[in-house]
Amino acid sequence: MKFSNAIGFLFLFLIDFGTAQPAILDISRFGGAPNTDITKAFSTAWTQACASTTPVKIIIPAGTYQMSALDVKGPCKAPIEVKVDGTIQAPISQSDLKDAGQWVKFGYIDSLTLSGSGVFNGQGEAAWKLNDCSTNKDCHMLCMNFGFNFVKNSIIRDVTSKDSKNFHVNVLGCNNVTFDGFKISAPANSLNTDGIHIARSTNIKVINTNIGTGDDCISIGDGSKNLTIQNVNCGPGHGISVGSLGKYETEEPVEGLLVKNCTLTETDNGVRIKTWPDTPGTITISDMHFEDLTMVNVKNPIIIDQEYCPWNQCSKKNPSKIKISKIYFKNIKGTSATQEGLTLICSSGVPCEGIEVTDVDLTFNGAEATAKCANAKPIITGKAPTCVA
Repeated sequence: MKFSNAIGFLFLFLIDFGTAQPAILDISRFGGAPNTDITKAFSTAWTQACASTTPVKIIIPAGTYQMSALDVKGPCKAPIEVKVDGTIQAPISQSDLKDAGQWVKFGYIDSLTLSGSGVFNGQGEAAWKLNDCSTNKDCHMLCMNFGFNFVKNSIIRDVTSKDSKNFHVNVLGCNNVTFDGFKISAPANSLNTDGIHIARSTNIKVINTNIGTGDDCISIGDGSKNLTIQNVNCGPGHGISVGSLGKYETEEPVEGLLVKNCTLTETDNGVRIKTWPDTPGTITISDMHFEDLTMVNVKNPIIIDQEYCPWNQCSKKNPSKIKISKIYFKNIKGTSATQEGLTLICSSGVPCEGIEVTDVDLTFNGAEATAKCANAKPIITGKAPTCVA
């Protein structure tokens, strides 16, 4: 009887011990070896992990691997962590990715963790010269490094996105997703390589992250709500942008943004809200807080531009229909690379309302930077440049 009880106790102990840690799936078990294409190995490991009723960790060890377009989906039965410590390379040629809009795509997943010291190298240098969007408004979009589509309760931590052919990360339809310690790297002259683009998503956080790229470090599209961007270093790049918005009639409002404790270095813009003129969109942009920011030789450190028209491919005949309100700029300091440190160019059709500027101390060549305002009457307190028309 005592022997039987001991066996029972041991059995229960082993069950408890076995479920204390996630099961480990090393891609080498599925034929994934350094200097080979691991697309099939990754897909096979994911299929097995997704079917598990207990947490699973997929491991890609140190080494250099190649991988074609990967599209992994849920729903899965338990949390999954993908820990990458190697360098994964995309095909150099855009044609080898076929019609994939995103090289590594995660979709319809709850409780995903993507972690590790690894690098996802989009090898975009050869593709950037194919970007003709400056002359062709119907230009073909190149492949992004990552797509997170309808993912929730997830974290992307410590990994690096390098040299994407297009945007590094696209976040669409997600809820409660955090990027923490994420790194993005591409040259300043890499075209259209936005760092993280967020759209139709709620409760997204980008924290403790370093972004250097050829376009917006972070861009916020329509339908985004309750976003936090904190402790982010941006540069090179085009700054942290809301928009561009208003181009399409089907867009949804953008509301609830906190940008705090960030440093922008030698970027083409600092913090920016941009909307298109003479377009059908009629959404609202509201409740935006930009505070405790440092600018280091930044062009246009603070800018609202409701006449946004890149490459002069649009008309300014009619003003933007986007209503901007409840925008707060507080404790923003540093150096501007342009004489205008504060630029508020709002729509003549729907002027900005509820803009507050508090303690903005920006210098240009050692002197106080200036401010230019149109269709806006900001409330200015503390030290801040005075608006001129």
